[in-house]
Amino acid sequence: MATIEHSATLPATPERVFELLERVEDFADYSDLIESIESLGDKRYRWHVRAVGVDWAFDVVITESRAPERLAWESIDGVQNQGCYRLTPVPEGTLVTLTLDYVIKNRLVERAVNKAARPLVNKVSRQILERVEERL
Repeated sequence: MATIEHSATLPATPERVFELLERVEDFADYSDLIESIESLGDKRYRWHVRAVGVDWAFDVVITESRAPERLAWESIDGVQNQGCYRLTPVPEGTLVTLTLDYVIKNRLVERAVNKAARPLVNKVSRQILERVEERL
């Protein structure tokens, strides 16, 4: 399982940042790589992402929503992944840390994804946090 982490500080309280992050469907508006996110009900979502020239679809369930500290999920179908946002108050506002673990079972695809995943996840995370900051 590969792990990627990305952090940024946003100039807002953890409560305000968490309020925007828990609106999972809005993530499609926050990143150019996220095609769409459909709510399936019961804290489940279907993500459609286009990355490294491949369309990826996966269903996730929110496994923990502890405002304003932690929002976690894991996949239940499609690309195997799990992750969380951790929010920590700092003098400048809120330190937001994304941790993402994923597994790709196709070795050829895995090599391409592993090479591109860190910059892609960092780009998506940066876009998401920048666009969340714009809405604060």
